[in-house]
Amino acid sequence: MIDTKHSVLFVCVHNAGRSQMAAGFLTALAGDRIDVLSAGSMPGDQINPTAVAAMAEVGIDIAGEQPKKLTEEAVVASDVVITMGCGDECPYVPGKRYEDWELDDPAGQGIDAVRPIRDEIKTRIEALIASLPQA
Repeated sequence: MIDTKHSVLFVCVHNAGRSQMAAGFLTALAGDRIDVLSAGSMPGDQINPTAVAAMAEVGIDIAGEQPKKLTEEAVVASDVVITMGCGDECPYVPGKRYEDWELDDPAGQGIDAVRPIRDEIKTRIEALIASLPQA
């Protein structure tokens, strides 16, 4: 049997909110069927506490994550690269599937503003999972 496990990389500027929430949802919903990576073009010092709280409300714990620096190696290792507002900072590797998700930045927002962002990310993650061929 050919290994058809997919790898998805989520990229935003600080790797502290949107990309971390997306990685949390994909890990929770796909389990070990998909390798999940996240990174930032200018990683922050810590995960956005409001994003952590919003994810905890739906039973997903991202509190132990740390922002990571985007590397070309992470892009090369991924089948799908999903960007969230990192603009021209994201390296382009031919042959990869790229999607740009326009989502509000949860930085500095209260929980009431972050919940709809979280819910939109979940909807997009469910569609992403459905779009990937299953092993």
